[in-house]
Amino acid sequence: MELFALAKNPVPSGAVTGAFKGHRGVNLRFARWEPTREPRRGTVCLFPGRGEFIEKYFEVVSDLRRRGFTVAAMDWRGQGGSDRLLMNPNKGHVRSFADFDKDLARFMTEIVLPACPPPYVALAHSMGGHILLRNAVVPGTWFERMVLSAPMIAIAEKRLGVSPPMARAAAEILGGLGAGSLYVFGGNGTPIELAPYEDNPLTTDRDRYQRNAAVLQAAPRLGLGSPTIAWLRAALRSCARLAKPDYPLRAQVPLLLFAAGMDSIVSTTAIEEFAVRLKIGSHVLLPQARHEILQETDAVRRDFWAAFDAYLGVNAAAA
Repeated sequence: MELFALAKNPVPSGAVTGAFKGHRGVNLRFARWEPTREPRRGTVCLFPGRGEFIEKYFEVVSDLRRRGFTVAAMDWRGQGGSDRLLMNPNKGHVRSFADFDKDLARFMTEIVLPACPPPYVALAHSMGGHILLRNAVVPGTWFERMVLSAPMIAIAEKRLGVSPPMARAAAEILGGLGAGSLYVFGGNGTPIELAPYEDNPLTTDRDRYQRNAAVLQAAPRLGLGSPTIAWLRAALRSCARLAKPDYPLRAQVPLLLFAAGMDSIVSTTAIEEFAVRLKIGSHVLLPQARHEILQETDAVRRDFWAAFDAYLGVNAAAA
Protein backbone atom coordinates (compact mmCIF):
# COMPACT_ATOMS: atom_id res chain seq x y z
CA MET A 1 0.00 0.00 0.00
CA GLU A 2 3.01 2.29 -0.42
CA LEU A 3 3.11 5.20 -2.85
CA PHE A 4 5.00 5.00 -6.14
CA ALA A 5 7.52 7.72 -6.99
CA LEU A 6 9.13 8.94 -10.20
CA ALA A 7 11.83 11.59 -10.56
CA LYS A 8 9.26 13.87 -12.22
CA ASN A 9 6.53 12.91 -9.74
CA PRO A 10 8.15 12.49 -6.31
CA VAL A 11 6.13 11.57 -3.24
CA PRO A 12 5.58 14.71 -1.17
CA SER A 13 7.73 14.54 1.95
CA GLY A 14 6.41 13.17 5.22
CA ALA A 15 3.74 10.88 3.79
CA VAL A 16 1.96 8.49 6.15
CA THR A 17 0.51 5.61 4.15
CA GLY A 18 -1.42 2.46 4.83
CA ALA A 19 -4.67 0.59 4.30
CA PHE A 20 -7.98 0.33 6.05
CA LYS A 21 -10.93 -1.99 5.70
CA GLY A 22 -13.73 -0.64 3.60
CA HIS A 23 -17.24 -2.03 3.20
CA ARG A 24 -17.31 -5.83 3.10
CA GLY A 25 -13.62 -6.02 4.03
CA VAL A 26 -12.16 -4.47 0.87
CA ASN A 27 -8.64 -3.12 1.50
CA LEU A 28 -8.45 0.56 0.64
CA ARG A 29 -5.22 2.55 0.34
CA PHE A 30 -4.82 5.94 2.02
CA ALA A 31 -2.14 8.59 2.51
CA ARG A 32 -1.94 11.72 4.62
CA TRP A 33 0.40 14.67 4.99
CA GLU A 34 0.98 17.51 7.44
CA PRO A 35 0.99 21.11 6.16
CA THR A 36 4.28 22.76 5.22
CA ARG A 37 3.26 26.30 6.20
CA GLU A 38 1.50 28.12 9.00
CA PRO A 39 -1.17 28.98 9.90
CA ARG A 40 -2.77 25.57 9.97
CA ARG A 41 -6.21 25.64 8.39
CA GLY A 42 -7.67 22.19 8.99
CA THR A 43 -7.81 19.24 6.62
CA VAL A 44 -8.59 18.83 2.94
CA CYS A 45 -9.83 15.34 2.14
CA LEU A 46 -8.86 14.56 -1.46
CA PHE A 47 -11.02 12.18 -3.51
CA PRO A 48 -9.99 11.21 -7.07
CA GLY A 49 -12.17 10.30 -10.01
CA ARG A 50 -12.90 6.93 -11.62
CA GLY A 51 -9.76 5.04 -12.49
CA GLU A 52 -7.46 7.53 -10.78
CA PHE A 53 -4.86 7.01 -8.06
CA ILE A 54 -3.26 9.05 -5.29
CA GLU A 55 0.01 9.47 -7.22
CA LYS A 56 -1.81 11.52 -9.86
CA TYR A 57 -2.47 14.19 -7.22
CA PHE A 58 1.00 14.70 -5.72
CA GLU A 59 1.18 18.20 -7.21
CA VAL A 60 -2.23 19.04 -5.75
CA VAL A 61 -1.15 17.67 -2.35
CA SER A 62 1.83 20.04 -2.38
CA ASP A 63 -0.39 22.95 -3.43
CA LEU A 64 -2.67 22.28 -0.46
CA ARG A 65 0.10 21.79 2.08
CA ARG A 66 1.60 25.15 1.12
CA ARG A 67 -1.77 26.69 1.98
CA GLY A 68 -1.58 25.33 5.52
CA PHE A 69 -3.81 22.28 5.07
CA THR A 70 -3.33 18.77 6.33
CA VAL A 71 -4.18 16.48 3.41
CA ALA A 72 -5.79 13.03 3.53
CA ALA A 73 -6.40 11.03 0.35
CA MET A 74 -7.73 7.60 -0.54
CA ASP A 75 -8.08 5.30 -3.55
CA TRP A 76 -11.67 4.19 -4.14
CA ARG A 77 -12.44 0.47 -4.15
CA GLY A 78 -11.50 -1.27 -7.38
CA GLN A 79 -8.83 1.20 -8.47
CA GLY A 80 -5.39 2.64 -7.73
CA GLY A 81 -3.66 0.82 -4.89
CA SER A 82 -6.90 -0.46 -3.36
CA ASP A 83 -8.28 -3.97 -3.82
CA ARG A 84 -9.71 -4.79 -7.22
CA LEU A 85 -13.17 -6.35 -7.26
CA LEU A 86 -12.92 -8.81 -10.16
CA MET A 87 -10.44 -11.45 -11.29
CA ASN A 88 -9.50 -9.13 -14.15
CA PRO A 89 -7.91 -6.17 -12.29
CA ASN A 90 -8.25 -3.91 -15.33
CA LYS A 91 -12.05 -3.77 -15.15
CA GLY A 92 -13.60 -0.79 -13.40
CA HIS A 93 -16.36 -2.41 -11.38
CA VAL A 94 -18.78 -1.68 -8.56
CA ARG A 95 -22.15 -3.15 -7.63
CA SER A 96 -23.69 0.00 -6.22
CA PHE A 97 -22.54 3.52 -5.43
CA ALA A 98 -23.81 2.85 -1.92
CA ASP A 99 -20.58 0.85 -1.47
CA PHE A 100 -18.63 4.07 -2.09
CA ASP A 101 -20.76 5.85 0.52
CA LYS A 102 -19.82 3.24 3.09
CA ASP A 103 -16.13 3.39 2.15
CA LEU A 104 -16.21 7.18 2.55
CA ALA A 105 -17.67 6.78 6.03
CA ARG A 106 -14.95 4.29 7.02
CA PHE A 107 -12.24 6.61 5.66
CA MET A 108 -13.53 9.51 7.69
CA THR A 109 -14.11 7.65 10.95
CA GLU A 110 -11.00 5.45 10.88
CA ILE A 111 -8.37 7.58 9.11
CA VAL A 112 -9.34 11.26 9.11
CA LEU A 113 -11.14 11.99 12.39
CA PRO A 114 -8.56 10.28 14.66
CA ALA A 115 -5.48 11.87 13.06
CA CYS A 116 -6.40 15.02 11.12
CA PRO A 117 -7.51 18.38 12.53
CA PRO A 118 -10.86 20.02 11.74
CA PRO A 119 -12.43 21.78 9.98
CA TYR A 120 -12.77 19.32 7.10
CA VAL A 121 -13.05 20.36 3.47
CA ALA A 122 -13.68 17.89 0.64
CA LEU A 123 -11.85 18.34 -2.67
CA ALA A 124 -13.10 15.80 -5.18
CA HIS A 125 -12.94 15.18 -8.92
CA SER A 126 -15.47 13.66 -11.34
CA MET A 127 -16.77 10.38 -9.85
CA GLY A 128 -15.30 11.45 -6.52
CA GLY A 129 -17.37 14.62 -6.78
CA HIS A 130 -20.46 12.55 -7.47
CA ILE A 131 -19.90 10.49 -4.34
CA LEU A 132 -19.43 13.65 -2.28
CA LEU A 133 -22.68 15.06 -3.68
CA ARG A 134 -24.39 11.94 -2.37
CA ASN A 135 -22.93 12.79 1.03
CA ALA A 136 -23.81 16.50 0.79
CA VAL A 137 -27.51 15.84 1.46
CA VAL A 138 -26.87 13.69 4.55
CA PRO A 139 -27.57 15.51 7.84
CA GLY A 140 -24.47 15.70 10.00
CA THR A 141 -21.93 15.44 7.18
CA TRP A 142 -18.30 15.75 8.32
CA PHE A 143 -17.46 18.50 5.85
CA GLU A 144 -17.65 22.23 6.42
CA ARG A 145 -17.39 22.84 2.67
CA MET A 146 -16.97 20.90 -0.56
CA VAL A 147 -15.01 21.90 -3.68
CA LEU A 148 -15.85 19.68 -6.65
CA SER A 149 -13.90 19.58 -9.91
CA ALA A 150 -16.02 18.53 -12.92
CA PRO A 151 -18.35 16.44 -10.73
CA MET A 152 -20.08 13.58 -12.51
CA ILE A 153 -23.65 14.78 -12.19
CA ALA A 154 -24.39 13.34 -15.63
CA ILE A 155 -22.15 11.42 -18.02
CA ALA A 156 -21.68 13.26 -21.32
CA GLU A 157 -23.81 11.81 -24.10
CA LYS A 158 -20.75 11.83 -26.36
CA ARG A 159 -19.05 9.52 -23.87
CA LEU A 160 -22.03 7.19 -23.64
CA GLY A 161 -22.44 7.00 -27.41
CA VAL A 162 -26.22 7.00 -27.05
CA SER A 163 -28.76 9.02 -25.10
CA PRO A 164 -28.64 8.52 -21.30
CA PRO A 165 -32.09 6.82 -21.24
CA MET A 166 -30.98 4.36 -23.91
CA ALA A 167 -27.70 3.71 -22.10
CA ARG A 168 -29.48 3.08 -18.83
CA ALA A 169 -32.03 0.76 -20.43
CA ALA A 170 -29.26 -1.26 -22.04
CA ALA A 171 -27.26 -1.43 -18.82
CA GLU A 172 -30.32 -2.50 -16.83
CA ILE A 173 -31.21 -5.24 -19.31
CA LEU A 174 -27.66 -6.57 -19.69
CA GLY A 175 -27.02 -6.37 -15.96
CA GLY A 176 -30.24 -8.24 -15.29
CA LEU A 177 -29.11 -10.96 -17.70
CA GLY A 178 -25.92 -11.52 -15.72
CA ALA A 179 -23.53 -9.57 -17.97
CA GLY A 180 -22.57 -7.01 -15.31
CA SER A 181 -18.91 -8.05 -15.16
CA LEU A 182 -18.37 -7.50 -18.90
CA TYR A 183 -16.79 -4.32 -20.21
CA VAL A 184 -19.15 -1.69 -21.53
CA PHE A 185 -19.54 -1.77 -25.31
CA GLY A 186 -16.20 -0.93 -26.90
CA GLY A 187 -14.39 -1.07 -23.57
CA ASN A 188 -10.97 -2.60 -22.93
CA GLY A 189 -8.26 -2.89 -20.30
CA THR A 190 -6.13 0.08 -21.37
CA PRO A 191 -6.22 3.11 -19.05
CA ILE A 192 -7.47 6.28 -20.71
CA GLU A 193 -4.29 8.04 -19.54
CA LEU A 194 -2.20 5.87 -21.91
CA ALA A 195 -3.90 7.03 -25.12
CA PRO A 196 -1.84 9.35 -27.35
CA TYR A 197 -1.79 12.90 -26.04
CA GLU A 198 -3.24 14.26 -29.28
CA ASP A 199 -6.44 12.24 -28.84
CA ASN A 200 -6.91 12.71 -25.11
CA PRO A 201 -10.10 14.19 -23.57
CA LEU A 202 -8.48 14.88 -20.19
CA THR A 203 -6.16 17.89 -20.39
CA THR A 204 -4.54 20.38 -22.75
CA ASP A 205 -1.31 20.25 -20.74
CA ARG A 206 1.11 17.91 -22.50
CA ASP A 207 3.66 17.76 -19.68
CA ARG A 208 1.17 16.83 -16.98
CA TYR A 209 -0.50 14.31 -19.27
CA GLN A 210 2.83 12.65 -20.04
CA ARG A 211 3.78 12.68 -16.36
CA ASN A 212 0.64 10.72 -15.45
CA ALA A 213 1.22 8.32 -18.34
CA ALA A 214 4.79 7.75 -17.14
CA VAL A 215 3.50 6.78 -13.69
CA LEU A 216 1.26 4.12 -15.23
CA GLN A 217 3.98 2.87 -17.54
CA ALA A 218 6.30 2.40 -14.57
CA ALA A 219 3.59 1.10 -12.19
CA PRO A 220 0.91 -0.54 -14.38
CA ARG A 221 -0.80 -2.04 -11.33
CA LEU A 222 -2.18 1.44 -10.59
CA GLY A 223 -4.02 1.69 -13.91
CA LEU A 224 -7.62 0.85 -14.69
CA GLY A 225 -9.35 0.19 -17.99
CA SER A 226 -12.93 0.75 -19.04
CA PRO A 227 -15.86 0.30 -16.66
CA THR A 228 -18.08 -2.73 -16.57
CA ILE A 229 -21.77 -2.82 -17.37
CA ALA A 230 -22.46 -3.10 -13.63
CA TRP A 231 -20.46 0.09 -12.97
CA LEU A 232 -22.38 1.90 -15.71
CA ARG A 233 -25.73 0.70 -14.37
CA ALA A 234 -24.81 1.82 -10.85
CA ALA A 235 -23.53 5.18 -12.12
CA LEU A 236 -26.61 5.92 -14.20
CA ARG A 237 -28.91 4.95 -11.34
CA SER A 238 -27.06 7.34 -9.07
CA CYS A 239 -27.03 10.11 -11.69
CA ALA A 240 -30.81 9.78 -11.92
CA ARG A 241 -30.96 10.34 -8.17
CA LEU A 242 -28.93 13.55 -8.42
CA ALA A 243 -31.07 14.71 -11.37
CA LYS A 244 -34.23 15.00 -9.26
CA PRO A 245 -35.28 18.69 -9.16
CA ASP A 246 -35.25 18.90 -5.38
CA TYR A 247 -31.85 17.25 -4.89
CA PRO A 248 -29.70 20.43 -4.95
CA LEU A 249 -32.09 22.07 -2.50
CA ARG A 250 -31.32 19.34 0.04
CA ALA A 251 -27.58 20.05 0.22
CA GLN A 252 -26.49 20.40 3.85
CA VAL A 253 -23.06 21.91 3.14
CA PRO A 254 -21.83 24.86 1.03
CA LEU A 255 -20.62 23.72 -2.39
CA LEU A 256 -18.25 25.21 -4.97
CA LEU A 257 -18.54 23.39 -8.29
CA PHE A 258 -16.09 23.78 -11.18
CA ALA A 259 -17.17 22.99 -14.74
CA ALA A 260 -14.80 22.55 -17.69
CA GLY A 261 -15.82 24.27 -20.90
CA MET A 262 -14.30 21.56 -23.12
CA ASP A 263 -15.43 18.54 -21.11
CA SER A 264 -16.43 15.45 -23.09
CA ILE A 265 -16.47 13.05 -20.11
CA VAL A 266 -19.18 14.58 -17.92
CA SER A 267 -21.92 17.03 -18.80
CA THR A 268 -20.97 20.66 -18.21
CA THR A 269 -24.60 21.67 -18.71
CA ALA A 270 -25.69 19.31 -15.93
CA ILE A 271 -23.18 20.88 -13.53
CA GLU A 272 -24.36 24.40 -14.33
CA GLU A 273 -28.05 23.50 -14.02
CA PHE A 274 -27.41 21.72 -10.72
CA ALA A 275 -25.43 24.68 -9.36
CA VAL A 276 -28.07 27.32 -10.11
CA ARG A 277 -30.59 25.34 -8.02
CA LEU A 278 -28.35 25.24 -4.95
CA LYS A 279 -29.38 27.24 -1.91
CA ILE A 280 -25.84 27.21 -0.50
CA GLY A 281 -23.44 26.96 -3.37
CA SER A 282 -22.07 28.37 -6.59
CA HIS A 283 -20.05 27.32 -9.62
CA VAL A 284 -17.17 28.48 -11.79
CA LEU A 285 -16.88 27.73 -15.51
CA LEU A 286 -13.32 27.35 -16.80
CA PRO A 287 -13.83 27.69 -20.58
CA GLN A 288 -10.36 26.53 -21.67
CA ALA A 289 -10.29 23.38 -19.54
CA ARG A 290 -10.88 19.78 -20.49
CA HIS A 291 -12.19 17.30 -17.96
CA GLU A 292 -9.24 17.09 -15.56
CA ILE A 293 -9.12 20.68 -14.29
CA LEU A 294 -6.45 19.93 -11.67
CA GLN A 295 -4.21 18.36 -14.35
CA GLU A 296 -4.62 21.32 -16.69
CA THR A 297 -2.27 24.11 -17.81
CA ASP A 298 -0.76 26.55 -15.34
CA ALA A 299 -3.20 29.24 -16.53
CA VAL A 300 -6.27 27.08 -15.86
CA ARG A 301 -4.90 25.91 -12.53
CA ARG A 302 -4.22 29.52 -11.47
CA ASP A 303 -7.88 30.31 -12.10
CA PHE A 304 -8.92 27.24 -10.11
CA TRP A 305 -6.70 28.08 -7.13
CA ALA A 306 -7.73 31.73 -7.17
CA ALA A 307 -11.39 30.68 -6.80
CA PHE A 308 -10.47 28.02 -4.23
CA ASP A 309 -8.52 30.53 -2.13
CA ALA A 310 -11.28 33.11 -2.27
CA TYR A 311 -13.89 30.53 -1.29
CA LEU A 312 -11.92 29.27 1.71
CA GLY A 313 -10.45 32.60 2.75
CA VAL A 314 -6.85 31.60 2.05
CA ASN A 315 -4.24 34.34 1.71
CA ALA A 316 -2.93 33.56 -1.78
CA ALA A 317 0.20 35.69 -1.28
CA ALA A 318 1.19 33.60 1.74
CA ALA A 319 0.38 30.36 -0.08
